[in-house]
Amino acid sequence: MRGRVRPARAAGLVIGVLATGLAACTGGGGAARDHETDRPTAAACANGTFTWSHVNKRDRLTGVSEPERLEADGGPTRNALRRVHTPRPSVRADGPVPSAAEVLFSLGKKTGEIDSDAPTLSEAGGDTWAFTDVRQPAPELDTDRVTPHAAGEFYQYAGVREVSADFRYTCPDGRTASGHARNWTVDLAGLADCGERPDSALAREAAQHACGQARSGTPSPSGA
Repeated sequence: MRGRVRPARAAGLVIGVLATGLAACTGGGGAARDHETDRPTAAACANGTFTWSHVNKRDRLTGVSEPERLEADGGPTRNALRRVHTPRPSVRADGPVPSAAEVLFSLGKKTGEIDSDAPTLSEAGGDTWAFTDVRQPAPELDTDRVTPHAAGEFYQYAGVREVSADFRYTCPDGRTASGHARNWTVDLAGLADCGERPDSALAREAAQHACGQARSGTPSPSGA
């Protein structure tokens, strides 16, 4: 039985108020912040431009269960997922930039996570996106019990699709600030069998946690 990955949730478009705490993230220009510590810095220009580089999308493992052996007729899995990574939105900058929501809005447009003709979030007509929320919580680990209808040594796993990039923010007067931003988008869930070679990078990483390196399809280092 090949591993299967399914999208569980996605950070999509929400009209109106998204969630508690989002409104504080969706303003236009203003005081720039170190968004890891929420420490105010100098004021940023409100009409600068973003230039993005080193854009990266990858699936990150967030949880995995211990494997459990099922007999010929299969049956419901029982082992709970344990967390191995907590995805956190982040905006870091070495100088004054607009709000974290504005930075993530620009990143979302650059990567196709946000479909909008608005030049800035503050000009988006009141629309908000989960992707712009620097306080977006990590997704809960899936508690659904999957029922394989086959024999095998099965494990469940969860992950997210993480988007990150470096940016430069340039003001009309020539001042610049640079930084790095990231957020997660799709919440993924999967089921695989330790007895079969994983068919995705996410499943291979999960197999290393659940089944051990020897059965993950990853060669051992030379001399190990």
